[in-house]
Amino acid sequence: MSFLERIGLHRKELRAWALYDWANSAFWATIILIFPFHFAGVANAGQPPAVASARYAWSTAFAMTVIALLSPLLGAIADYAGAKKKMLFGFLTIGVLATAGMFFIRTGEWRYAAATFILGNIGVAGTIIFYEALLPHVAKPDELDRVSSAGYSLGYLGSAILMALNLAWIQKPEWFGISSPEVATRLAFLSVALWWALFSIPLFRDVSEPPRAAVGPGGGNLISIGFTRLRQTFKELKSYRHALLMLLAFLIYNDGIGTIIRMGAPYAAEVGVPENQAALSLLLVQIVGIPFALLFGMAADRLGAKRCIFLALAVYIGITVWGYYMKTAAQFFVLCMLVGMVMGGAQALSRSLFASMIPRHKSAEFFAFFGVFDKFAGILGPAVFAVVVDATGSSRGAILAVMAFFIVGGALLSRVDVAEGQRVARAAEAQAGLV
Repeated sequence: MSFLERIGLHRKELRAWALYDWANSAFWATIILIFPFHFAGVANAGQPPAVASARYAWSTAFAMTVIALLSPLLGAIADYAGAKKKMLFGFLTIGVLATAGMFFIRTGEWRYAAATFILGNIGVAGTIIFYEALLPHVAKPDELDRVSSAGYSLGYLGSAILMALNLAWIQKPEWFGISSPEVATRLAFLSVALWWALFSIPLFRDVSEPPRAAVGPGGGNLISIGFTRLRQTFKELKSYRHALLMLLAFLIYNDGIGTIIRMGAPYAAEVGVPENQAALSLLLVQIVGIPFALLFGMAADRLGAKRCIFLALAVYIGITVWGYYMKTAAQFFVLCMLVGMVMGGAQALSRSLFASMIPRHKSAEFFAFFGVFDKFAGILGPAVFAVVVDATGSSRGAILAVMAFFIVGGALLSRVDVAEGQRVARAAEAQAGLV
């Protein structure tokens, strides 16, 4: 294999597909990191911190609920109509315009700020469903792991570059001829919108729309067809037992991953890590993730995706133990390095393993369910974290409790028969005339 083959970027359409991870990761990095501070300090100026936090939390919850309710129906319609790229473009337009709109947030305009944040989140989460649904169409079965991992690696690289530039603007605006940190923050939001739109172009130019596979009942308008196909898919779900078991395992261990990510900074503050060092450590996660996501993709060729996910979960168990004993900023940096080593690999291989066990003509439907599980992962983990903190008065025990998610998720994953799941998916494709 050439180097590009080993990392899954050896064809134009593969590079174009993976580059969308580079494009949209800017939102997840810069907006999710910087917007909460701008929302609290500018949009909610004069309000108690608890009020700003509650408004931010409700905005996040509302956006995720909307996309969770809409995505299965839209996935069914996209599969029937052959409209995955059209759906992706629609959500991309919503997300990019909303993110650009954050530039105009002024002091006290919390309703406008919340609206742009909600629409931005709906836009980016919606694009991910249809982007991931294209994976089994652009990559051959033996390329899925490498291509998915390459996407995550490019995502880490792109988001690290833009986030580092945005943080430099905000910390030292005078170096860039910017009048104030507030203006620099607003320009950071605008830069995300431009970055996201610009680097999405190759996907629309070089990735073909998969053939329309109008399998199952039709007739009526697209909305009614979508509901009909959803009902049919629910009836057929028992036929895809191992794909569903994979989803359940992913929901649980990804909940643990999400909890580590979300609670890492608050926990670091609790044990005395300075805020600026905590911010740098988050950037470190992105940088370390670049090579290790690629390495996981290459390792999956030899060991299989399932075994590599087990390896990542074992490291996460070690991370919880390390976090329990962590006391210094240096130890927090080590923890962040460990997270960066396995986070991208675990999530990329989960995506590719699931893609290998679903029928291609229903990829948008199935990845809509995958997206719902991905978004709702992170509900139970923080709740368990909070309960343990309330009971013990410290986050140390809570960090250790997160270990249970990796153990239970790994136990469920061990029951997934990958070969049987792939056999069922290929048989369904053959029945639908996709050979």
